Amino acid sequence: MGILGFGLVDLLLLQSNDALAHTDPDPPDDLDPHAAWKRDYEEAAGPDLRGEVPTYPAYLKVPPKIHGRAAWKAKPPRRPAKILGRAPDHIVVHHTDSPNTSDRSLAHAYDLSRSIQRFHMQGRGWDDAGQQLTISRGGHIMEGRNRSLAAILAGQHVVGAQALHHNDHTIGIENEGNYTKSKVPPPLWDALVDTCVWLCAVYRLDPTKAIVGHRDLVDTDCPGNLLYAKLPTLRRTVSTRLTTPRKPAQKPKPKPKSKPKPPSTTNPKPRS
Repeated sequence: MGILGFGLVDLLLLQSNDALAHTDPDPPDDLDPHAAWKRDYEEAAGPDLRGEVPTYPAYLKVPPKIHGRAAWKAKPPRRPAKILGRAPDHIVVHHTDSPNTSDRSLAHAYDLSRSIQRFHMQGRGWDDAGQQLTISRGGHIMEGRNRSLAAILAGQHVVGAQALHHNDHTIGIENEGNYTKSKVPPPLWDALVDTCVWLCAVYRLDPTKAIVGHRDLVDTDCPGNLLYAKLPTLRRTVSTRLTTPRKPAQKPKPKPKSKPKPPSTTNPKPRS
């Protein structure tokens, strides 16, 4: 995250393998040494990611609570992000490699988003924040790169700067913290599951194939050993959520009708 004028989170992010493994923008395919890898993967992945794709119920496409860029007071990008008229084929899980703060507040989450954007724009010279989505340790989900939320809702893809040579076909989620030796806090985990369910539903992705760690694509330690070890659980949990029918809402039981009161058996007092 830069050394001059940045905070502790900025500095630690600058030093992380995760941040240094990003770039903006990607070269075109004819200059991209990984273009052949991407084609080979698409061939090996089978029909789920090419043509025959899963279909999920419409209610799963409703997004979780996401705080847009206006909420965390994002700076304007140098130029609008590029939108591709197709879905990404992978969801890349990152960690920010920043301190495992105990601050779960929304105010801290907003500060985190501003800090990441500040480093990416001032420290790295990028157009904007590199990741499409950010999740704080308190479980707050925030829009990252400009136009990301609108593109996702339209089933399209904003090209980010979060996975070297794979930005044109992957969407990235930055998870606050360092998970090399520390466990993922439950609020963050729950938000990550919700986010992946939503993305898979919108983009019609098979989570068992689509959810990957940053280290699966780039030479990096990201997203940390413990978070990476939980990716199989993440895939299974998301898959279960996507394929388990929603229980129908139970109709409220009608209130039992009150029995009429029996007529009074006492004689009324005679009038004087």
